[in-house]
Amino acid sequence: MLDALGDGRPRSRETTASRAKGGILVVGGFVVALFVIEIVNMLTLHSLNRTFGLRPRSLDGLLDIFTFPLLHASLNHLLSNTLPLIIFGFLVFLSGLRVFLTALALSWLGSGLTVWLIGDGGVTVGASGLVFGLFAFLLVRGFFNHSWRQILLAVVLFMVYGSILLGVLPFVAGYISWQAHLGGAVGGVAAALLMRPRRGV
Repeated sequence: MLDALGDGRPRSRETTASRAKGGILVVGGFVVALFVIEIVNMLTLHSLNRTFGLRPRSLDGLLDIFTFPLLHASLNHLLSNTLPLIIFGFLVFLSGLRVFLTALALSWLGSGLTVWLIGDGGVTVGASGLVFGLFAFLLVRGFFNHSWRQILLAVVLFMVYGSILLGVLPFVAGYISWQAHLGGAVGGVAAALLMRPRRGV
């Protein structure tokens, strides 16, 4: 039986609608912020990348873990991340703000730490690690949650976007950070594992 609100509307529908609105605002706001940062970066000839890009195995580079996904090598670089970031971010947000923040944070941290530990020595920037993390979260959470609906969504997403997973392989392309992709994906899986339903003993 549906739990109805005072005006007769089902609570589940209201919750889904409110989460959808929240997802649009939060994910959209984050993407807008990325474009604002990129505009500033372009006006300063991408000097922000040299200052706040992630430098592997340097002590002060640890702080760059918190800034490098906000920067991009070019406008085209940002545009390539925008659509999947919006789609995956919105779909994760439909499960709630706490789930979204957990998936985003672990993807961010996993991506950054992996680059810092095994990066090739250059400066790494870009939100693609977050894209891979959110995507990985969506792919595996249904199996942890035992949700056929989420598994079906994962299958559809894999059919459409599954080819991007090749980006975790070192030999696919020399100009991308496979380390960021791999670390982000691991972080996304860790988030799905962490957020799985707790079952009573």
